[in-house]
Amino acid sequence: MGLFDMLPWAGRARSPVSPRAEGEMVSVGDLNDPKIQEFLRNGGFSTESGATVNPNSALKVGAANRCTNLICSAVKTVPIDIKRRDGKKRIDASDHPLWTVLRRKPNDWQTPSQFKQYMQLCTLNRGNAYAQIVRGAGKRIIALNPLNPDRMDVKQADDLSLKFKFTRANGGIINFDPSDILHLQGMSTDGFTGRSVIGFARESLGLSIQTEKHAAKLFKNGISLGSIFRHPKRFADNGVVERLKASLEEFRGAENAHKALFLEEGIEREGVEMNSVDAQFIQTREMTLLEIAMFYGVPPHLLGLTTKTTSWGSGIEQQSIAFVAYTLQDWFTMWQEALERDCMSAQDDADLYIRLNPAGLIRGDIKTRYAAYAIGRQWGWLSVNDVREKEDMDPVEGGDAYNVPLNMTSLDAMNVINALGNFGGGAEMMAMLNDTLRQPQAA
Repeated sequence: MGLFDMLPWAGRARSPVSPRAEGEMVSVGDLNDPKIQEFLRNGGFSTESGATVNPNSALKVGAANRCTNLICSAVKTVPIDIKRRDGKKRIDASDHPLWTVLRRKPNDWQTPSQFKQYMQLCTLNRGNAYAQIVRGAGKRIIALNPLNPDRMDVKQADDLSLKFKFTRANGGIINFDPSDILHLQGMSTDGFTGRSVIGFARESLGLSIQTEKHAAKLFKNGISLGSIFRHPKRFADNGVVERLKASLEEFRGAENAHKALFLEEGIEREGVEMNSVDAQFIQTREMTLLEIAMFYGVPPHLLGLTTKTTSWGSGIEQQSIAFVAYTLQDWFTMWQEALERDCMSAQDDADLYIRLNPAGLIRGDIKTRYAAYAIGRQWGWLSVNDVREKEDMDPVEGGDAYNVPLNMTSLDAMNVINALGNFGGGAEMMAMLNDTLRQPQAA
Protein backbone atom coordinates (compact mmCIF):
# COMPACT_ATOMS: atom_id res chain seq x y z
CA MET A 1 0.00 0.00 0.00
CA GLY A 2 1.38 3.43 -0.90
CA LEU A 3 1.59 6.33 1.52
CA PHE A 4 -1.13 8.31 -0.26
CA ASP A 5 -3.48 5.32 -0.14
CA MET A 6 -3.49 5.62 3.67
CA LEU A 7 -4.73 9.23 3.65
CA PRO A 8 -8.43 9.96 4.40
CA TRP A 9 -9.10 11.47 0.99
CA ALA A 10 -7.44 8.65 -0.94
CA GLY A 11 -10.74 7.35 -2.33
CA ARG A 12 -12.05 10.67 -3.56
CA ALA A 13 -12.03 11.49 -7.25
CA ARG A 14 -9.08 13.56 -8.31
CA SER A 15 -9.61 16.75 -10.26
CA PRO A 16 -8.41 16.61 -13.87
CA VAL A 17 -5.06 18.20 -14.70
CA SER A 18 -4.30 20.48 -17.59
CA PRO A 19 -3.11 18.95 -20.89
CA ARG A 20 0.40 20.29 -20.23
CA ALA A 21 0.65 18.57 -16.85
CA GLU A 22 1.14 14.95 -15.97
CA GLY A 23 0.08 13.40 -12.65
CA GLU A 24 1.96 10.60 -10.99
CA MET A 25 1.60 8.65 -7.75
CA VAL A 26 4.41 8.41 -5.24
CA SER A 27 4.70 5.02 -3.56
CA VAL A 28 6.41 4.69 -0.21
CA GLY A 29 7.56 1.32 1.06
CA ASP A 30 7.82 0.12 4.64
CA LEU A 31 7.14 3.00 7.02
CA ASN A 32 9.10 1.15 9.70
CA ASP A 33 12.27 1.69 7.72
CA PRO A 34 14.55 3.79 9.98
CA LYS A 35 15.61 6.00 7.05
CA ILE A 36 11.98 6.77 6.18
CA GLN A 37 11.13 7.43 9.81
CA GLU A 38 14.06 9.83 10.10
CA PHE A 39 13.02 11.65 6.94
CA LEU A 40 9.41 11.97 8.14
CA ARG A 41 10.57 13.14 11.55
CA ASN A 42 12.87 16.00 10.50
CA GLY A 43 12.82 16.21 6.73
CA GLY A 44 16.05 14.28 6.23
CA PHE A 45 18.26 17.15 7.35
CA SER A 46 19.39 15.85 10.75
CA THR A 47 22.97 16.17 11.97
CA GLU A 48 25.09 14.35 14.51
CA SER A 49 24.59 17.22 16.94
CA GLY A 50 20.83 16.64 16.82
CA ALA A 51 19.99 19.91 15.06
CA THR A 52 17.92 20.05 11.90
CA VAL A 53 19.73 21.97 9.16
CA ASN A 54 17.91 23.07 6.03
CA PRO A 55 18.14 26.18 3.80
CA ASN A 56 15.79 28.11 6.10
CA SER A 57 17.34 27.18 9.45
CA ALA A 58 20.86 27.70 8.10
CA LEU A 59 20.13 31.38 7.38
CA LYS A 60 19.31 31.84 11.08
CA VAL A 61 22.98 31.15 11.86
CA GLY A 62 24.70 34.54 11.91
CA ALA A 63 27.88 33.42 10.15
CA ALA A 64 26.02 31.59 7.36
CA ASN A 65 23.63 34.50 6.87
CA ARG A 66 26.50 36.96 6.61
CA CYS A 67 28.49 34.77 4.19
CA THR A 68 25.43 34.26 1.99
CA ASN A 69 24.60 37.95 2.04
CA LEU A 70 28.16 38.95 1.12
CA ILE A 71 28.35 36.67 -1.92
CA CYS A 72 24.82 37.45 -3.13
CA SER A 73 25.35 41.19 -2.69
CA ALA A 74 28.59 41.05 -4.67
CA VAL A 75 26.93 39.17 -7.53
CA LYS A 76 23.89 41.44 -7.68
CA THR A 77 25.95 44.66 -7.77
CA VAL A 78 28.39 43.54 -10.48
CA PRO A 79 27.06 44.45 -13.95
CA ILE A 80 26.68 41.77 -16.61
CA ASP A 81 28.28 43.02 -19.82
CA ILE A 82 27.52 41.60 -23.26
CA LYS A 83 30.44 42.45 -25.50
CA ARG A 84 31.29 42.02 -29.18
CA ARG A 85 34.83 41.65 -30.48
CA ASP A 86 35.53 44.00 -33.37
CA GLY A 87 39.15 43.31 -34.23
CA LYS A 88 41.03 44.50 -31.18
CA LYS A 89 38.10 46.60 -29.99
CA ARG A 90 35.47 45.52 -27.46
CA ILE A 91 32.11 47.23 -27.90
CA ASP A 92 28.80 46.85 -26.05
CA ALA A 93 26.36 44.49 -27.82
CA SER A 94 23.35 46.57 -26.80
CA ASP A 95 21.45 45.33 -29.86
CA HIS A 96 21.36 41.77 -28.49
CA PRO A 97 17.97 40.85 -26.89
CA LEU A 98 19.72 39.48 -23.81
CA TRP A 99 21.09 42.96 -23.10
CA THR A 100 17.67 44.34 -22.16
CA VAL A 101 16.70 41.21 -20.19
CA LEU A 102 19.84 41.12 -18.05
CA ARG A 103 20.33 44.85 -17.58
CA ARG A 104 16.79 46.28 -17.56
CA LYS A 105 13.95 43.82 -17.00
CA PRO A 106 14.52 40.07 -16.54
CA ASN A 107 10.80 39.42 -15.93
CA ASP A 108 7.59 41.16 -14.91
CA TRP A 109 8.25 41.28 -11.15
CA GLN A 110 12.01 41.47 -10.59
CA THR A 111 14.73 43.99 -11.18
CA PRO A 112 18.09 42.75 -12.51
CA SER A 113 19.68 42.92 -9.05
CA GLN A 114 16.78 41.03 -7.46
CA PHE A 115 16.96 38.35 -10.14
CA LYS A 116 20.71 37.86 -9.72
CA GLN A 117 20.44 37.84 -5.93
CA TYR A 118 17.69 35.19 -5.92
CA MET A 119 19.48 32.95 -8.43
CA GLN A 120 22.75 33.19 -6.50
CA LEU A 121 20.96 32.46 -3.20
CA CYS A 122 19.42 29.32 -4.70
CA THR A 123 22.80 28.19 -5.98
CA LEU A 124 24.41 28.66 -2.55
CA ASN A 125 21.67 27.17 -0.38
CA ARG A 126 20.20 24.58 -2.74
CA GLY A 127 23.05 23.82 -5.11
CA ASN A 128 21.14 24.79 -8.25
CA ALA A 129 19.21 27.70 -9.70
CA TYR A 130 16.82 27.47 -12.62
CA ALA A 131 15.08 30.04 -14.80
CA GLN A 132 12.64 29.49 -17.64
CA ILE A 133 13.84 31.10 -20.87
CA VAL A 134 10.84 32.81 -22.48
CA ARG A 135 11.17 33.54 -26.18
CA GLY A 136 9.10 35.78 -28.41
CA ALA A 137 9.00 36.40 -32.14
CA GLY A 138 12.04 35.11 -33.96
CA LYS A 139 13.03 33.14 -30.86
CA ARG A 140 14.33 36.31 -29.23
CA ILE A 141 14.69 36.00 -25.46
CA ILE A 142 12.20 38.32 -23.79
CA ALA A 143 12.24 37.11 -20.15
CA LEU A 144 13.93 34.86 -17.60
CA ASN A 145 11.43 33.50 -15.08
CA PRO A 146 13.07 31.99 -11.96
CA LEU A 147 11.82 28.55 -10.89
CA ASN A 148 11.82 27.07 -7.40
CA PRO A 149 14.74 24.60 -7.38
CA ASP A 150 13.00 22.44 -4.77
CA ARG A 151 10.38 21.57 -7.39
CA MET A 152 12.82 20.77 -10.18
CA ASP A 153 13.93 17.20 -10.85
CA VAL A 154 16.87 16.73 -13.24
CA LYS A 155 17.69 13.36 -14.74
CA GLN A 156 20.29 12.26 -17.25
CA ALA A 157 18.97 9.94 -19.98
CA ASP A 158 20.84 7.04 -21.54
CA ASP A 159 21.91 9.27 -24.41
CA LEU A 160 23.43 11.67 -21.79
CA SER A 161 20.84 14.36 -22.49
CA LEU A 162 19.26 16.12 -19.50
CA LYS A 163 15.57 16.02 -18.64
CA PHE A 164 14.08 18.86 -16.58
CA LYS A 165 10.82 18.00 -14.82
CA PHE A 166 9.19 20.80 -12.83
CA THR A 167 6.30 20.31 -10.39
CA ARG A 168 3.94 23.24 -10.29
CA ALA A 169 2.19 24.52 -7.17
CA ASN A 170 -1.04 22.74 -8.15
CA GLY A 171 0.76 19.40 -8.47
CA GLY A 172 0.97 19.37 -12.25
CA ILE A 173 4.24 18.49 -13.95
CA ILE A 174 5.92 20.31 -16.84
CA ASN A 175 8.73 18.73 -18.81
CA PHE A 176 11.08 21.45 -20.02
CA ASP A 177 13.40 21.13 -22.96
CA PRO A 178 17.02 21.88 -21.97
CA SER A 179 17.05 24.80 -24.42
CA ASP A 180 14.32 26.48 -22.33
CA ILE A 181 16.20 26.40 -19.02
CA LEU A 182 18.98 28.58 -17.64
CA HIS A 183 20.78 26.36 -15.12
CA LEU A 184 23.28 27.69 -12.58
CA GLN A 185 25.10 24.82 -10.91
CA GLY A 186 27.22 24.76 -7.77
CA MET A 187 29.90 22.21 -6.95
CA SER A 188 28.75 18.91 -8.41
CA THR A 189 29.41 15.28 -7.54
CA ASP A 190 27.54 13.80 -10.53
CA GLY A 191 28.35 16.30 -13.27
CA PHE A 192 24.85 17.65 -14.00
CA THR A 193 23.40 18.79 -10.65
CA GLY A 194 25.06 20.86 -7.97
CA ARG A 195 25.28 20.46 -4.21
CA SER A 196 24.65 23.31 -1.84
CA VAL A 197 27.21 24.77 0.52
CA ILE A 198 24.77 23.90 3.31
CA GLY A 199 24.98 20.25 2.29
CA PHE A 200 28.74 20.25 2.81
CA ALA A 201 28.69 22.41 5.94
CA ARG A 202 25.69 20.74 7.58
CA GLU A 203 27.57 19.41 10.62
CA SER A 204 29.27 22.74 11.33
CA LEU A 205 25.95 24.55 10.97
CA GLY A 206 24.26 22.01 13.24
CA LEU A 207 26.92 22.49 15.90
CA SER A 208 26.49 26.26 15.67
CA ILE A 209 22.72 25.94 16.08
CA GLN A 210 23.11 23.70 19.12
CA THR A 211 25.68 25.94 20.80
CA GLU A 212 23.36 28.89 20.21
CA LYS A 213 20.54 26.98 21.90
CA HIS A 214 22.86 26.02 24.75
CA ALA A 215 23.78 29.67 25.30
CA ALA A 216 20.12 30.71 25.23
CA LYS A 217 19.16 28.05 27.77
CA LEU A 218 22.11 29.06 29.93
CA PHE A 219 20.92 32.66 30.08
CA LYS A 220 17.34 31.58 30.68
CA ASN A 221 17.86 28.89 33.32
CA GLY A 222 21.42 29.37 34.55
CA ILE A 223 22.60 31.18 37.67
CA SER A 224 25.29 33.85 37.35
CA LEU A 225 27.10 34.87 40.55
CA GLY A 226 29.57 37.70 40.93
CA SER A 227 30.88 36.93 44.43
CA ILE A 228 30.39 34.47 47.26
CA PHE A 229 30.71 35.51 50.92
CA ARG A 230 31.55 32.77 53.41
CA HIS A 231 31.14 32.71 57.19
CA PRO A 232 32.26 29.79 59.38
CA LYS A 233 29.11 29.88 61.51
CA ARG A 234 25.64 31.26 61.66
CA PHE A 235 25.36 34.94 62.44
CA ALA A 236 24.44 35.66 66.05
CA ASP A 237 23.25 39.08 65.03
CA ASN A 238 20.95 39.14 61.98
CA GLY A 239 21.81 42.78 61.48
CA VAL A 240 25.22 41.78 60.09
CA VAL A 241 23.65 40.51 56.89
CA GLU A 242 21.61 43.64 56.43
CA ARG A 243 24.65 45.87 57.02
CA LEU A 244 26.65 43.79 54.50
CA LYS A 245 23.96 44.16 51.83
CA ALA A 246 23.74 47.88 52.42
CA SER A 247 27.52 48.36 52.24
CA LEU A 248 27.75 46.38 48.97
CA GLU A 249 25.42 48.86 47.28
CA GLU A 250 28.13 51.50 47.68
CA PHE A 251 30.47 49.47 45.43
CA ARG A 252 28.17 48.84 42.47
CA GLY A 253 28.87 50.54 39.12
CA ALA A 254 32.01 51.60 37.29
CA GLU A 255 32.42 54.81 39.30
CA ASN A 256 32.79 52.79 42.53
CA ALA A 257 35.21 50.18 41.17
CA HIS A 258 38.29 49.11 43.16
CA LYS A 259 37.17 50.66 46.45
CA ALA A 260 38.18 48.96 49.69
CA LEU A 261 35.55 46.76 51.33
CA PHE A 262 35.65 46.06 55.06
CA LEU A 263 34.12 42.79 56.24
CA GLU A 264 33.15 41.92 59.80
CA GLU A 265 32.43 38.80 61.84
CA GLY A 266 35.09 36.78 59.95
CA ILE A 267 33.31 36.94 56.58
CA GLU A 268 35.46 35.96 53.58
CA ARG A 269 34.83 36.90 49.95
CA GLU A 270 35.44 34.56 47.00
CA GLY A 271 35.24 35.68 43.36
CA VAL A 272 33.49 33.52 40.80
CA GLU A 273 35.78 33.41 37.76
CA MET A 274 35.28 31.84 34.32
CA ASN A 275 36.00 28.12 34.53
CA SER A 276 37.53 25.87 31.88
CA VAL A 277 34.12 24.68 30.68
CA ASP A 278 32.99 28.25 29.97
CA ALA A 279 36.25 29.04 28.17
CA GLN A 280 35.97 25.90 26.05
CA PHE A 281 32.39 26.83 25.16
CA ILE A 282 33.54 30.21 23.82
CA GLN A 283 36.34 28.58 21.83
CA THR A 284 33.88 26.09 20.34
CA ARG A 285 31.62 28.88 19.11
CA GLU A 286 34.54 30.78 17.57
CA MET A 287 35.90 27.67 15.86
CA THR A 288 32.46 26.90 14.45
CA LEU A 289 32.24 30.38 12.94
CA LEU A 290 35.66 29.93 11.33
CA GLU A 291 34.61 26.59 9.82
CA ILE A 292 31.43 28.10 8.36
CA ALA A 293 33.45 30.96 6.83
CA MET A 294 35.83 28.38 5.35
CA PHE A 295 33.00 26.46 3.68
CA TYR A 296 31.69 29.65 2.05
CA GLY A 297 35.17 30.92 1.16
CA VAL A 298 34.69 34.19 3.06
CA PRO A 299 37.61 35.79 4.96
CA PRO A 300 37.01 35.72 8.74
CA HIS A 301 37.49 39.48 9.11
CA LEU A 302 34.33 40.06 7.05
CA LEU A 303 32.46 38.20 9.80
CA GLY A 304 34.07 40.29 12.53
CA LEU A 305 36.64 37.62 13.48
CA THR A 306 39.92 39.53 13.65
CA THR A 307 41.61 37.76 16.56
CA LYS A 308 43.38 35.16 14.43
CA THR A 309 46.59 35.90 12.57
CA THR A 310 46.71 35.60 8.79
CA SER A 311 49.22 34.32 6.27
CA TRP A 312 47.80 36.44 3.42
CA GLY A 313 50.61 38.95 2.85
CA SER A 314 49.89 42.24 4.59
CA GLY A 315 46.78 40.95 6.32
CA ILE A 316 43.20 42.13 5.90
CA GLU A 317 43.85 43.91 2.58
CA GLN A 318 45.23 40.75 1.01
CA GLN A 319 42.35 38.70 2.42
CA SER A 320 39.88 41.01 0.67
CA ILE A 321 41.77 40.64 -2.62
CA ALA A 322 41.81 36.86 -2.17
CA PHE A 323 38.04 36.91 -1.56
CA VAL A 324 37.49 38.46 -4.99
CA ALA A 325 40.09 36.29 -6.74
CA TYR A 326 39.33 32.87 -5.26
CA THR A 327 35.67 33.04 -4.21
CA LEU A 328 33.74 35.67 -6.17
CA GLN A 329 35.58 35.06 -9.44
CA ASP A 330 34.50 31.41 -9.26
CA TRP A 331 30.83 32.45 -9.06
CA PHE A 332 31.30 35.06 -11.81
CA THR A 333 32.72 32.39 -14.12
CA MET A 334 29.73 30.14 -13.38
CA TRP A 335 27.34 32.95 -14.42
CA GLN A 336 29.28 33.81 -17.56
CA GLU A 337 29.54 30.26 -18.89
CA ALA A 338 25.94 29.33 -18.00
CA LEU A 339 24.55 32.41 -19.76
CA GLU A 340 26.66 31.80 -22.86
CA ARG A 341 25.67 28.11 -22.95
CA ASP A 342 21.93 28.49 -22.31
CA CYS A 343 21.03 31.95 -23.62
CA MET A 344 23.14 32.32 -26.74
CA SER A 345 22.05 30.43 -29.83
CA ALA A 346 24.06 29.01 -32.69
CA GLN A 347 22.92 31.97 -34.84
CA ASP A 348 24.66 34.45 -32.53
CA ASP A 349 27.89 36.01 -33.65
CA ALA A 350 30.92 34.00 -32.55
CA ASP A 351 32.53 37.26 -31.39
CA LEU A 352 29.86 37.75 -28.73
CA TYR A 353 30.78 37.01 -25.13
CA ILE A 354 29.45 37.72 -21.62
CA ARG A 355 31.49 39.12 -18.77
CA LEU A 356 30.82 40.00 -15.15
CA ASN A 357 33.13 42.91 -14.50
CA PRO A 358 34.48 42.84 -10.91
CA ALA A 359 35.90 46.36 -11.27
CA GLY A 360 32.74 47.66 -9.62
CA LEU A 361 33.76 45.98 -6.36
CA ILE A 362 36.58 48.49 -5.83
CA ARG A 363 34.61 51.61 -6.73
CA GLY A 364 34.29 52.41 -3.05
CA ASP A 365 38.09 52.76 -2.76
CA ILE A 366 38.63 56.01 -4.64
CA LYS A 367 42.37 56.14 -3.88
CA THR A 368 43.01 52.70 -5.40
CA ARG A 369 40.82 53.49 -8.40
CA TYR A 370 42.52 56.79 -9.20
CA ALA A 371 45.97 55.25 -8.72
CA ALA A 372 45.11 52.58 -11.31
CA TYR A 373 43.94 55.29 -13.73
CA ALA A 374 47.19 57.21 -13.21
CA ILE A 375 49.27 54.13 -14.05
CA GLY A 376 47.22 53.53 -17.19
CA ARG A 377 47.66 57.15 -18.31
CA GLN A 378 51.38 57.13 -17.52
CA TRP A 379 52.14 54.02 -19.53
CA GLY A 380 49.88 54.89 -22.43
CA TRP A 381 47.06 52.34 -22.48
CA LEU A 382 44.40 54.74 -21.11
CA SER A 383 43.36 58.10 -22.49
CA VAL A 384 41.52 60.88 -20.66
CA ASN A 385 38.24 59.84 -22.27
CA ASP A 386 38.85 56.19 -21.38
CA VAL A 387 39.05 57.20 -17.73
CA ARG A 388 36.03 59.51 -17.97
CA GLU A 389 34.00 56.72 -19.57
CA LYS A 390 34.79 54.39 -16.66
CA GLU A 391 33.63 57.12 -14.27
CA ASP A 392 30.40 57.61 -16.29
CA MET A 393 31.46 61.11 -17.39
CA ASP A 394 31.13 62.84 -20.76
CA PRO A 395 34.19 62.87 -23.08
CA VAL A 396 36.20 66.04 -23.59
CA GLU A 397 37.75 67.46 -26.73
CA GLY A 398 41.25 66.12 -27.32
CA GLY A 399 40.79 63.44 -24.70
CA ASP A 400 41.35 60.51 -27.04
CA ALA A 401 45.13 61.01 -27.26
CA TYR A 402 47.46 58.54 -25.56
CA ASN A 403 50.65 59.65 -23.82
CA VAL A 404 54.03 58.00 -24.32
CA PRO A 405 56.70 57.97 -21.58
CA LEU A 406 59.72 60.16 -22.43
CA ASN A 407 62.20 57.37 -21.77
CA MET A 408 60.47 54.96 -24.16
CA THR A 409 59.89 54.74 -27.91
CA SER A 410 58.46 52.12 -30.22
CA LEU A 411 60.53 49.53 -32.09
CA ASP A 412 59.20 50.88 -35.42
CA ALA A 413 60.47 54.36 -34.60
CA MET A 414 63.91 52.98 -33.75
CA ASN A 415 64.00 51.14 -37.09
CA VAL A 416 63.25 54.43 -38.91
CA ILE A 417 66.04 56.22 -37.06
CA ASN A 418 68.49 53.43 -37.80
CA ALA A 419 67.49 53.41 -41.48
CA LEU A 420 68.06 57.17 -41.79
CA GLY A 421 71.48 56.75 -40.22
CA ASN A 422 72.41 53.96 -42.61
CA PHE A 423 71.41 56.07 -45.65
CA GLY A 424 73.31 59.11 -44.43
CA GLY A 425 70.34 61.09 -43.33
CA GLY A 426 72.56 63.43 -41.41
CA ALA A 427 73.03 63.95 -37.71
CA GLU A 428 70.81 67.04 -37.62
CA MET A 429 67.84 65.28 -39.30
CA MET A 430 68.19 62.27 -37.02
CA ALA A 431 68.30 64.52 -33.94
CA MET A 432 65.17 66.43 -35.06
CA LEU A 433 63.29 63.17 -35.73
CA ASN A 434 64.40 61.74 -32.42
CA ASP A 435 63.23 64.87 -30.56
CA THR A 436 59.87 64.76 -32.36
CA LEU A 437 59.27 61.14 -31.46
CA ARG A 438 60.06 61.80 -27.83
CA GLN A 439 57.69 64.78 -27.50
CA PRO A 440 54.63 63.90 -25.33
CA GLN A 441 51.34 64.05 -27.18
CA ALA A 442 48.54 66.36 -26.11
CA ALA A 443 46.51 65.01 -23.16
